[in-house]
Amino acid sequence: MAKEQLQVLNALDVAKTQWYHFTAIVIAGMGFFTDAYDLFCISLVTKLLGRIYYHNASDAKPGTLPPNVSAAVNGVAFCGTLAGQLFFGWLGDKMGRKRVYGMTLMIMVICSVASGLSFGKSPKSVMATLCFFRFWLGFGIGGDYPLSATIMSEYANKKTRGAFIAAVFAMQGFGILSGGMVAIIISSAFKAKYPAPDYQTDAFRSTVPEADYVWRLILMFGALPAALTYYWRMKMPETARYTALVAKNAKQAASDMSKVLQVELEAEQEKVENITQEKGNDFGLFSKQFLHRHGLHLLGTTSTWFLLDIAFYSQNLFQKDIFSAVGWIPNAKTMSALEEVFKISRAQTLIALCSTVPGYWFTVFFIDRIGRFTIQLMGFFFMTVFMFALAIPYTHWTHKDNHIGFVIIYSLTFFFANFGPNATTFVVPAEIFPARLRSTCHGISAASGKAGAIVGAFGFLYAAQSQNPTKTDKGYPPGIGVKNTLLILGGVNFLGLLFTFLVPESNGKSLEEMSQENEEEEQPSHDIRTVPV
Repeated sequence: MAKEQLQVLNALDVAKTQWYHFTAIVIAGMGFFTDAYDLFCISLVTKLLGRIYYHNASDAKPGTLPPNVSAAVNGVAFCGTLAGQLFFGWLGDKMGRKRVYGMTLMIMVICSVASGLSFGKSPKSVMATLCFFRFWLGFGIGGDYPLSATIMSEYANKKTRGAFIAAVFAMQGFGILSGGMVAIIISSAFKAKYPAPDYQTDAFRSTVPEADYVWRLILMFGALPAALTYYWRMKMPETARYTALVAKNAKQAASDMSKVLQVELEAEQEKVENITQEKGNDFGLFSKQFLHRHGLHLLGTTSTWFLLDIAFYSQNLFQKDIFSAVGWIPNAKTMSALEEVFKISRAQTLIALCSTVPGYWFTVFFIDRIGRFTIQLMGFFFMTVFMFALAIPYTHWTHKDNHIGFVIIYSLTFFFANFGPNATTFVVPAEIFPARLRSTCHGISAASGKAGAIVGAFGFLYAAQSQNPTKTDKGYPPGIGVKNTLLILGGVNFLGLLFTFLVPESNGKSLEEMSQENEEEEQPSHDIRTVPV
């Protein structure tokens, strides 16, 4: 049987959409803008790094990073992100969401600047320094995932909570878009200083005098939006659900939310004590009670996020290789270093503008109308279909007359990733777990996702670059490794579809109803089905 809800929490659940909702979206969302910019801008400059520091490595592919270096540069930030999600997720439940929120942002600002200042006497030492700073950049980014999601879910009302959390995550799309636009502007500015290149000159194809500034400026720009947001994050009050249900301070919770909602709220300390001391509602993460109530839910959120990120981050990180393989980006030997940055950035920006960003905002618009489960199932289904549509007739797409069709279908996989599991895997873990474990469980789910991203960055980066050692480059179909990669990713998406059936529907329910924190002892809810009916 459900207990009576606290007045302050009920006020948040039924509140009309107000200015503070949009303020919270922007404050939390700018963190995700920075996250996406920092994580994905590296793929824009990877080939430039090869041109600058490894220009004598290969005659067939001038200026290409060795596969192990490329995997490290692309993937090390994900290792840091995984660690940050686990650590700050746990810390957010122990110390409070607000107290930890500023730490993550300052780490991101400092490490973004430091990444652009990477130093060393040899190419290996420069890459090692870059990897070191990007690991700690990822550590700060990781903290933003559970904290932003938890804060937004605990501030939002029942009716539009999904849209508000999804809107925070949708800022990721603008971060990806901005990464491409910044790279276009910076590469164009430097490219304009030089006459049309002589493509027969290997030295010019490799690099130009100021090319080293380009990648550093692109990486350092990520510090700007994070720094601008810091002051506003520090002014946000702690969420009422943490203050009341975890810190057990009803007076402070009522005071904070009275200012936010601009209504008078009563401090119900006695009711808070009764709720928090109720036997059966004090279980920990590693208890049988948690396993009974939320074990399958945690398995569902971790597995689907893991499988989704294998596909999503693999696509983002090696899209430059796919575009080169099908001929949408010209061969490196026909371009200067800055031209290559410009064309890779232009391709990523076009994909982001036409498919990635719209996909996020379709989710924002529909998530409270058709529900999380339906969107996630639909997204995985269409990602599976489009991946196989690219992979099975792959030789057809490599013909120059079919490049446009390839890019359109490839863009649709991004659209349905974002109008699908890439958004819902972020939303659901912030809604279905108890307040005292909410940030921790979201961090675990997100870290599982980053484990998938690491698989994509390290594993599939090699797969996409693989060539049959028994064949020569002459007459051999370019990017044969890409076909195999797309086939595997199609299978991964299908598994994600199956594991989606473990994830509960949280649409229209209060956080306490989903987590069963308002249930009496030994009265488990029968209304929360794993699969919506």
